[in-house]
Amino acid sequence: MARAATDDGTGRGARRTWPLSTAVAVDAVGTGMYLPLSLLYFLKVTDLSLATIGVLISVATVLTLPVPLVVGRLVDRLGPRPVVACGQALQGLGFLLYLTVSGAASLMVAVLVTRIGLRVYWSSVFTLIADQADAHAADAEDANTEGPNIEGTDAKDHWFARTAMIREAGSSSGALLAGAMLTVGSTRVYDGLILGSALAFLAAALVVTLAVPPTPHTAPPPKGRSGHRALLRDRPYLALIGTCAIFALCSTFLVLSLPVYVVQGLSGPDWAPGPLLALNTLVLATCTSAVTRFVSRRCSRPRAMAWAGGLWVLWCTAAASAVLVPSAALVPYLAVVVVCYSVAEMTYGPASNALAAAAAPAGSRGTYLAAFQYSFACSSIIGPGLFGLLFSHHRLLPWLAVGTLAALGAVLMLRLERRLPR
Repeated sequence: MARAATDDGTGRGARRTWPLSTAVAVDAVGTGMYLPLSLLYFLKVTDLSLATIGVLISVATVLTLPVPLVVGRLVDRLGPRPVVACGQALQGLGFLLYLTVSGAASLMVAVLVTRIGLRVYWSSVFTLIADQADAHAADAEDANTEGPNIEGTDAKDHWFARTAMIREAGSSSGALLAGAMLTVGSTRVYDGLILGSALAFLAAALVVTLAVPPTPHTAPPPKGRSGHRALLRDRPYLALIGTCAIFALCSTFLVLSLPVYVVQGLSGPDWAPGPLLALNTLVLATCTSAVTRFVSRRCSRPRAMAWAGGLWVLWCTAAASAVLVPSAALVPYLAVVVVCYSVAEMTYGPASNALAAAAAPAGSRGTYLAAFQYSFACSSIIGPGLFGLLFSHHRLLPWLAVGTLAALGAVLMLRLERRLPR
C-alpha cells in the first residue's frame, strides 16, 4: 500500500513535515491578522495623513531592495534555518515597535525593521523548503518505500504546493480573526492585533530554530564558481528570473485589479469583491496540492508554467468580456473568472519555485533563490502604478496589457525549456 505523502516509512517524513508546516502556518496567521489593519493602524495611532504614511512605507520598502543580495550569501554560508528564523524574529520585533509609533520617525523605524525581516524571510524560506524536500526524498530512498510519485524531482513541487496551501489557510484565518475583532471598534483591539502578530512571528522563529530538523549543508563552490558573479554569467537563470517577473505581475494582479474593476469598471455591487477574493483564497488553500500532482505527472515544470501563462491569457480575456455580461449574471460570471485565475496560480506557483530551486547549482542555492525573489519585488513595485495608469485611460487596458504579457511569458518559457533542468 502506498504511504502518505508526508511519511517515508520510518516516520522521518512526518518529522520533517510538521515543524516547517507549523512554522509556516503560525507565520501566515500573524500576516493575516495584520492585513485588515495595514494603513488603518497608523491612521489610528498618529496624526499623519494617509499620503504621508503611504510615502513613508514606500520609502522603507525601497530601502530593503538590496537585502536579498546579502541574505543569499548568508544562506549559502550558514544554511537557511537560522536565516529564516532571523527574518521571522525581525518581523516580530518590528510589530512590537509598531506599538511605540507616535510620529513619522518612529513609524519609519518600525516599518523598516518589519520590511527588512520580510525580505530576509522570503529570500531564505524557499531554500529551506527545497532543502527539506531533498532531505525527505533522500529519507524515502534510504527506506526503500513506495510512495505516490512524490520522490526525487517531484518532491520539491509537492512541498511547495503544501506550504502554499498552508500559507493561504493561515493568512485567511488570521484575517478573519482580525475582521471579527475589529467590529469592537476599540483602539485596544488594534494594539492587541499588532501584539498578536508580533507573538506569532516570534513563535514561528522558535519553531524553526528548535523543531525544524537540520539538513546536510553543502559548502559553497570555489570562488568564481558561486555567488553573484556566477549568477550574472548564468544567462538561462537570469532569463528565468525575468520571465517569472512577468508571471509574478499576472499573479499579483487579481488583488490589485478586482475591487476597482468590479465596482468602478463594471458598476457591480460594492459587496462583490470580498467574496470573490475569498473564493480565490479558498480554492488555493484546498486544491493546490491536487492540481500540482495532476500537472507534474503530465508535463515538465517549464511547460506547466507556460500552461499557466495560457490560463492567465484566458483569465484576462474573460475579465475584459465581463463588460458584455448582464448585471444579473455578473457576480456568478466573475466567480468563474476568479477560478480560472486560481487554476493558473496553482499551476504556476509550485512549478516555478521548484524549477528555480532545481536550476540553482549546488552550494549556491541561497544566492540564486534570493535573487529569484526580485521577480516578485519588481511586480510589487510596478503592478500598482501600471494598473492605475492603464485603468485611468480605459477600463479594459489593464487586461489587454497583462494578457499580452502572460502570452509573452508562456512563449519565453517554452524557449527556455531546453536550457533548464528537466
